[in-house]
Amino acid sequence: MDMHTVVVGTSGTTAEDVVAVARQGARVELSAAAVEALSAAREIVDALAAKPEPVYGVSTGFGALASRHISPGLRAQLQRNIVRSHAAGMGPHVEREVVRALMFLRLKTLASGHTGVRPEVAQTMADVLNAGITPVVHEYGSLGCSGDLAPLSHCALTLMGEGDAEGPDGTVRPAGELLAAHGITPVELREKEGLALLNGTDGMLGMLVMALADLKNLYTSADITAALSLEALLGTDRVLAPELHAIRPHPGQGVSADNMLRVLAGSGLTGHHQDDAPRVQDAYSVRCAPQVNGAGRDTLTHGALVADRELASAVDNPVVLPDGRVESNGNFHGAPVAYVLDFLAIVAADLGSITERRTDRLLDKNRSHGLPPFLADDAGVDSGLMIAQYTQAALVSELKRLAVPASVDSIPSSAMQEDHVSMGWSAARKLRMAVTGLARIVAVELYAATRAVELRAAEGLTPAPATQAVIAALRAAGVQGPGPDRFLAPDLAAADAFVREGKLVTAVEAVTGPLA
Repeated sequence: MDMHTVVVGTSGTTAEDVVAVARQGARVELSAAAVEALSAAREIVDALAAKPEPVYGVSTGFGALASRHISPGLRAQLQRNIVRSHAAGMGPHVEREVVRALMFLRLKTLASGHTGVRPEVAQTMADVLNAGITPVVHEYGSLGCSGDLAPLSHCALTLMGEGDAEGPDGTVRPAGELLAAHGITPVELREKEGLALLNGTDGMLGMLVMALADLKNLYTSADITAALSLEALLGTDRVLAPELHAIRPHPGQGVSADNMLRVLAGSGLTGHHQDDAPRVQDAYSVRCAPQVNGAGRDTLTHGALVADRELASAVDNPVVLPDGRVESNGNFHGAPVAYVLDFLAIVAADLGSITERRTDRLLDKNRSHGLPPFLADDAGVDSGLMIAQYTQAALVSELKRLAVPASVDSIPSSAMQEDHVSMGWSAARKLRMAVTGLARIVAVELYAATRAVELRAAEGLTPAPATQAVIAALRAAGVQGPGPDRFLAPDLAAADAFVREGKLVTAVEAVTGPLA
């Protein structure tokens, strides 16, 4: 199989496949088993549609209008209408990678054979993804219950050849024009198909999967920058000893301590300067870094568990069961995903908070153990990194606001039929902002800690080999070292890219081997 092709079967998908399709443009194919399952489920729906008894989603209205039996002559119109009316989003366009994840995950559920759509509907969705066509989805329109309704509706509208979409070149055009340009025939929806295209938690799940991938990199990066700050502050690495963490056996704590210890291996700055200060213990932001980083890591592990369960799920209402029943259910409720999204925003905020405290300590001459004020070249004439820390503090404050949970804020809709909703989409949107901010916060600590270590090295102290590798890679990336004041924003932006793109972790692992 081509490494750039993801085959969608009947039993769900993986986080790696979601990232590959969303971010790397991987092609999508339906497996033979998926096509067979789609056909079998469709036969069940067609049989029910031919009966006089009403079946929800097949021959009735939707939501609070479910009591009306829809005659056969109006059912195609019903499916078109639900897509058109539900494509009611407002606000800025959602990022391309989010929309691709949303569509791919909906395709995953269609391929399960539990939704009752025809194989050609699923194939059209795959064709749109493979053509690089991205429906225009708006920021607002999902309450995270009955699925991400408006976002998914805008995607379904594109399959019908209606609404707007973005082409592979990034230009927004009428969806019908884009489908025609790529030889894709718009779908003519039949019973249940409109409903099946918009009744899932796919948007919030896609954002969760990508946030987990980003946070994995950021937590390893934060272990590294915490180690660099400990080194620059002439702290002790004795607190990282594995036997200390074994007696409080939270898995993430032990991993973070081990990462830090490996980064600091061979350092000439740690472990034997305590008596010069004098110091009995390092500050909490230094000494407790494994405990805080580790607790966040354990939260990521829980988040990945929930994501994996959702990736193996078929979320729709009603669903087609193997015994031929079509049953209503509440599996579209986004609570499991929403809670985890909120948990992750909380730990991101706290990781940002402890990171900023170490940066501030590096810049304060009263607490930095001999470093110049604000790491300035000529303090008073130069301000050094004073305002870089302001920027970092502003980001931390923003992350604290973003940590306020969305999932506690249910708001009723659909004439009180949908009287308790998850707000998972909103939780996911704010988590994306938090992840972006956290990368910047870690980048500021990296910028300050490497400058501080270089100032120590100028005094004749030898940094750890891993630290030296980080400094060399960072300088090669265009981020400058100590010296007189200069325009700092470009340096900070370059440091941010260095962290986000995984270059910090790569630089360290060239010395230490793989970190967790």
